[in-house]
Amino acid sequence: MCLAAAIASASASPARCLSPSSAALPRRFLHHLLLAATPPRPTPSPPPLRCIPFHRMAQFWTQGSLDKNKALVEYLKQYGAVRTDKVAEVMESIDRALFVAEGLTPYTDSPMPIGYNATISAPHMHATCLELLKDHLQPGMHALDVGSGSGYLTACFAMMVGPEGRAVGIEHIPELVAASTENVQRSAAAQLLKDGSLSFHVADGRLGWPDDAPYDAIHVGAAAPEIPQPLVDQLKTGGRMVIPVGSYFQELQVVDKNADGSVTVQNDASVRYVPLTSRSAQLQDS
Repeated sequence: MCLAAAIASASASPARCLSPSSAALPRRFLHHLLLAATPPRPTPSPPPLRCIPFHRMAQFWTQGSLDKNKALVEYLKQYGAVRTDKVAEVMESIDRALFVAEGLTPYTDSPMPIGYNATISAPHMHATCLELLKDHLQPGMHALDVGSGSGYLTACFAMMVGPEGRAVGIEHIPELVAASTENVQRSAAAQLLKDGSLSFHVADGRLGWPDDAPYDAIHVGAAAPEIPQPLVDQLKTGGRMVIPVGSYFQELQVVDKNADGSVTVQNDASVRYVPLTSRSAQLQDS
């Protein structure tokens, strides 16, 4: 039941019924009862609450590609997923349409299939992770994107850490690594890929990528049953990892590495991701 209907239902009162004996009551009291029984003048209903779900955004997109991408970011700002100028700027600069298969609707806030039982996450999840990691994606820092898939978030990391930093995407499906490389070559991050500050590699994400460790920021784009120790080992002291953890019930966990090597873990939100698993297990149902 909507809020307006609930309020109307709660405020409605049953109809009055006068008993036959009321005829003997004094006229003044009868007049009072009749006035009380008169239906009140109708009042206009309050306007319905505007709760537009993310997946209904498709109706708004009528401009060119870059304008649509900017409109998507404005939408995410309106609903609180994008909270800072830094995240807004990078999401505006990397056009999501370049990382989504032709024929799909890239500017709706929904995950999209990219093949091989993998997906590109919904824009609000990309925004959430960028906001959580933004202080660890300063120019010159190192970032690792585990399960880089389409390459979208890795490209965002590269734009944030700049040419003096390193953004590494690892994915255990070779075809996705090839596709993500092609996607980035068409994007605003193409020069960073050419210069080598952005790179993709075929690797088991559960083992990380030691070659460019330690990392100031690690993002994991698939749900692990528990936090992989190799990723903790490759996280720099003072660094942060964002990772979904769980099987059926999953939590997006924020892992901060302390000076003594220990970690502090906080749950940020309940989420639903594809599992972080082996290549063969991921492909068995494809």
